[in-house]
Amino acid sequence: MDEASFLAAYDPRDYPPVAVTVDVVALTIRDGKLCVLLVERGHQPFAGQRALPGGFVRIESLAEAALRELAEETGLTPGVDDLERVHLEQLRTYGNPDRDPRMRVVSVAYLAFAPSLPEPTAGSDAARAYWVPVEEAKDLAFDHDEVFADGLERARSKLEYTPLATAFTGTEFTIGELRQVYAAVWGEELHAGNFHRKVLSVPGFVESTGGTTAKGGERGGPKAKLYRAGDARLLHPALLRPTREDRVR
Repeated sequence: MDEASFLAAYDPRDYPPVAVTVDVVALTIRDGKLCVLLVERGHQPFAGQRALPGGFVRIESLAEAALRELAEETGLTPGVDDLERVHLEQLRTYGNPDRDPRMRVVSVAYLAFAPSLPEPTAGSDAARAYWVPVEEAKDLAFDHDEVFADGLERARSKLEYTPLATAFTGTEFTIGELRQVYAAVWGEELHAGNFHRKVLSVPGFVESTGGTTAKGGERGGPKAKLYRAGDARLLHPALLRPTREDRVR
């Protein structure tokens, strides 16, 4: 049998139906706190319960589906608003047979983060959408507690060995602003002097713009130097979380 004949006789109903969805762990920093985007489900199953934004994949790539879902809940419009500033990466695939009570649903999760995102607007299948501090994100629908925990740990780990912390900053930033990103994502206080020394000791992590802030510090100190992201793709030596440094020692 040639391929054309095989496809003409092929009946997908011979196999159990499977749907594919995307779920998005969207992180940003608001008022100095790391926050995750959650929606309140407007329909069954789990109506009224909080969940990560997501939905069924249409005739599109998985990444396009994730960006579409993110755009729906944030109010950003693909092709109009600047979605390029959003870092998006595939996180994991979740496929436990009983993860969705409707049918067999395999979900491909994505991690997204950006320096600032607007107030969310609920999409078509959500009653509400809002930013929630990560420590308050719990008791989520489906298996989203696990998905969220995996996404949060991925973000925290990647800040140790990649320059992705700069995705939470503006184009230009001070070392102090970068330290605030690390402190918010890691959930740990960082020594200003030690952090400054470590950042500047990593080749290609940041580079000076030659400029300074318009004003000095709150206590009348000198103007802070401005930096931009360098060309490094990996940080060597890595910037370990203080708690991990203690374990390594």
